[in-house]
Amino acid sequence: MTCVICGNRREIVIPSLEGFRSAETRLKGLRLIHTHLDGDKLTRDDLTDLALLRLDLVSAIEVTEEGLPGRMHTAHLIPENPGGEHWLFIEPVFPSEMDMDFTGFIQSLEEEFAKRQRLRKVEKSDRAILVRVETGSPLDGENALAELRELAATSGVEVFDSVMRHRNKFDAKYLIGRGSLSEIVIGALQIGANLLIFDHELTPAQIRSIADFTEIKVIDRTQLILDIFAQRAHSREGKIQVELAQLKYLLPRLVTKNTAMSRLTGGIGGRGPGETKLEINRRRVRERIGRLDKDLVNIRKGRNQRRGKRGKRMLPVISIIGYTNAGKSTLLNALTKSKVLTENRLFATLDPKSSRLRFPRDTEAIITDTVGFIRNLPKELFSAFRATLEELREADILLHVIDVTNPDFEGHIEAVETILDDLDLKQKDHIRVFNKEDHFPDKTLLQNLCARFDALSISALKPETLPPLLKKMEGVISRKSLW
Repeated sequence: MTCVICGNRREIVIPSLEGFRSAETRLKGLRLIHTHLDGDKLTRDDLTDLALLRLDLVSAIEVTEEGLPGRMHTAHLIPENPGGEHWLFIEPVFPSEMDMDFTGFIQSLEEEFAKRQRLRKVEKSDRAILVRVETGSPLDGENALAELRELAATSGVEVFDSVMRHRNKFDAKYLIGRGSLSEIVIGALQIGANLLIFDHELTPAQIRSIADFTEIKVIDRTQLILDIFAQRAHSREGKIQVELAQLKYLLPRLVTKNTAMSRLTGGIGGRGPGETKLEINRRRVRERIGRLDKDLVNIRKGRNQRRGKRGKRMLPVISIIGYTNAGKSTLLNALTKSKVLTENRLFATLDPKSSRLRFPRDTEAIITDTVGFIRNLPKELFSAFRATLEELREADILLHVIDVTNPDFEGHIEAVETILDDLDLKQKDHIRVFNKEDHFPDKTLLQNLCARFDALSISALKPETLPPLLKKMEGVISRKSLW
């Protein structure tokens, strides 16, 4: 097919290319040949179009003062390489001198793309590049990207690369800036990544702008966390809460059936109600949210009834809280001989679990394992899980479990206490517990940290470290005269 487009001296507008092939290891099957009236070679915009549109080739033909064609400047994409180059320039020639087996050349180039990507031996369908814009300390950005990598792994995503850019402020349209986004997308093409995960909550306008800028699927941190919750929710209450959170996230993004929205469906970030999001209009979403809210009200009533029965038995309540993957479920199992699922990954336990805890003096309490916290908890999740989090209001003691081996454990403490403050629970009696002491090499430093944060040091995997914790919990309960 030959397409002739008339532009002006500054630009030409390329029409939609959605009807052409678009495979991860294939180019578009299209060549862009155009003129530069001012005699320029290939511009940055030309090369960006080459990459973003996955063109076979882009050429710019000079125009002489007599109006005749001059030399033709040509470039094509190349696979991942040690030099980090994105494209290769062909020696400029006059159009009449261009002599090459172009079909054979493109076939061999696509085979090289496929070969380089096969070397990674990745079986997962979602292969991501993580993206973060940092306006503060570089260390904060590194910790945040490390956590995002864990979230991606928990959701079943293979992370190919991560990119952090420092800016004074976020770009209103693309968050990271158009130039940086172009480089990321070009790199994704080379290494075979098919997903961009932003470590921020993107606005509906930003998601549309970024997704329209590239053919790569785009999700943000909130979608990633919602996807994990959709995989992990097993109880009726948990499933309702996750669906409610997903729909509240979706509602402001239901603007039109454009290409941006089509790339938000299916797979990562699109489980649960996401499978039919393009068929649900705003009215139906609002109706569904209303029904789910009523279901949660009924669940809350049931919880209140169970609390009333528990209160009649005069058993104190201890709630285990903490950052996700701090070892809360492992500690519950160790204290009560329970068999709650434990995994070394974020949000391994989503639905709350309660068990009876027997103290050495033959007294008892109810101890509950709650959903793990995380910094910048998505507001949709915070709202949907308020019924579960408000269970903490009935607790007599909050047992705050902290993974002391995590380099950012102080940030985790701050994140948990921020959520407690939002729930007006910061003044409730709580005990800080530094977990995983057996993996903390510097025992003197650990003792200093315990003194500084008024915490006990344990290993949930070693029962012999638990008696001091049991004694402290028993002492707080006795002091409050809860028995």
